[in-house]
Amino acid sequence: MSAPIRFDAALTRDFPRASSREWLETNGLGSWSSATITGANTRRYHGLLVVATHPPVGRLVLLSRIDETLTLFDQTLDLGCSLFPGTIHPQGYRHLASFALDPFPTFTYATDQLTLRKTVGMVHGEHTVVIRYELLRAPEAVRLQLRPLFAGRDYHHLVQANDSVRREGRFRDHLLRYQPYPGQPSVYLWAPGLQYTAAPDWHYNFRYPREEERGLEASEDLFTCGTLHSGIEPGSALTVIVSTTNPEMRDGAALLEQEATRRLQVPVPAGLEAEPVVAQLARAADQFLVRRNDGLHTVLAGYHWFTDWGRDTMISLPGLCLVTGRFDEARSIFTAFATHISQGMIPNRFPDYGEQPDYNTVDATLWFFVALQRYLDYTQDFDFVETDLWPALEDILIWHRRGTRSHIHVAADGLLWAGDEGTQLTWMDAKVNDWVVTPRHGKPVEVNALWYNALRVTERLAAHYGEEDLEAHLQREASRVADAFCGTFWNESAGCLYDVVNGSGADAAIRPNQILALSLPYPLLTGDRARRVFDTVDKHLFTPYGLRTLSPTDPAYRGRYEGGPWDRDGAYHQGTAWAWLMGPFITALVRVYGDAGRQRARHILREFEGHMCEAGLGTVSEIFDAEPPYIPRGCIAQAWSVAELLRAGYEDVLGRGPALNENQAQ
Repeated sequence: MSAPIRFDAALTRDFPRASSREWLETNGLGSWSSATITGANTRRYHGLLVVATHPPVGRLVLLSRIDETLTLFDQTLDLGCSLFPGTIHPQGYRHLASFALDPFPTFTYATDQLTLRKTVGMVHGEHTVVIRYELLRAPEAVRLQLRPLFAGRDYHHLVQANDSVRREGRFRDHLLRYQPYPGQPSVYLWAPGLQYTAAPDWHYNFRYPREEERGLEASEDLFTCGTLHSGIEPGSALTVIVSTTNPEMRDGAALLEQEATRRLQVPVPAGLEAEPVVAQLARAADQFLVRRNDGLHTVLAGYHWFTDWGRDTMISLPGLCLVTGRFDEARSIFTAFATHISQGMIPNRFPDYGEQPDYNTVDATLWFFVALQRYLDYTQDFDFVETDLWPALEDILIWHRRGTRSHIHVAADGLLWAGDEGTQLTWMDAKVNDWVVTPRHGKPVEVNALWYNALRVTERLAAHYGEEDLEAHLQREASRVADAFCGTFWNESAGCLYDVVNGSGADAAIRPNQILALSLPYPLLTGDRARRVFDTVDKHLFTPYGLRTLSPTDPAYRGRYEGGPWDRDGAYHQGTAWAWLMGPFITALVRVYGDAGRQRARHILREFEGHMCEAGLGTVSEIFDAEPPYIPRGCIAQAWSVAELLRAGYEDVLGRGPALNENQAQ
């Protein structure tokens, strides 16, 4: 899997198969360039230049695409590909002889007379895309025409023909500058030798089938201000730089070479040759680590539509930062979220345009402690925690004990209570209008496993910092939680744990949340009970690409994630399989079954090799249908999917993790 991903003409010229495979270039700021390997945009989120105007949020689809036409001997060859109602036009994919991801998306077009290779790469730290056209074979020079098609819109919305668009571009000395609408960044296109012909016009009714499948508006109009032209001699190349800053006189080929070198230097743990899937996951991790507008780091939860979410960030941090040795980024992420702690809670979400963060989760703050525990296991960096985080950690516990937002508080038995009938505070948070799809208010099982871990982590820190009274208090509190947990959540008849306990009783739905009681750094179950819980989860919830969110035996089970927003949200946590849960599953598998579990876990990891060549290339999707053929759904690249598979593969399958504290699971 560490080898380049390649497809030959048998796939690239098969439109249904090729259009299901998507490439993604990112820049470490929340921007991207992305489409299918056919060249067709099938989502509203596809675009050649999608820019995070307030990194990593405030995204605008500025340049949707560039359609290329080659002219040779008075014959024209269209390389572009777009979907319109009832037709595909042009059909450049018919000339696509091969595609490779090595490390950039590389398209090779061929006819009996010519061969042209196109490479698309995004530059790290810049809103800049480089497109290189190399004429590998032709009887004489060809003429290349480029037609840029602009959207100039928020990435969640679509644009229709209107009179507000700016019709003129400015062209001088091989540089085109165009600003679709006032207040938006300008887009520059530059290459030596480029000429320009003004031809302002709307192109109508581009169709995005992935949006149709989601029951959303799926038709858009795009605007062009004109066309760019240049000749290319056989054996030579034209390199076009597309950017929101003036790229005049920059060397596009050198930019690509520098970016390729940077990617080769992306931290990948040594010795992963035996498990190339783990090596590829380490490379994929780089796309999710981004820098915020304030200079601190965060984790982009998923491409193409998620921003930086507290829960996703903390679950992802060990895999993305610790396995890969990116400890500076880890510290920066902790600092970024600690800066925004309010009433004992880290933000669940930073909105798109810099509004106040949302504090509507019970578990994100508790995952902060788990991520910090694993950071200390890898680094032993107690000085950073003492200087930058220790007072905040104590304050978080104080707020949780006495009560904070959304009825989050410690109940009389020491367990953590959260929410009410109208709120969704756990990761199973789908809500449609007033319909709470997966009501889990009260004492959710994984929340209390996390609460126990937060107490144990703080106890460890108190011991290290010599605060003996606090250490003793936390030890007693954690032990009380452990006793209450086992008495409250154990479901003897089913051989597993209740999912939620509240004033209405105990919810016996078989869900994957209970696996965290086995997989977190400080497990609450061991021995026979741990084995029974694992076996129940395995029997009811395991799929090759993640754990189902509800047992198929449950009347509320939904095995397919499809249809409009109501249908999809109704299935999101009611059966749909989530790839990130495979991380806790593998950890629990190895803890419960030792070497035999490790062998099975290795096979599970290898199953993802095929997936990384079928949807988002080189990465892992957010979710999958819970029934064969386990179609990948949701985001094509999800941070915690990649991160948890990477962490579990590195630590549990390869046994390469750090030595654990004596009180943790061995």
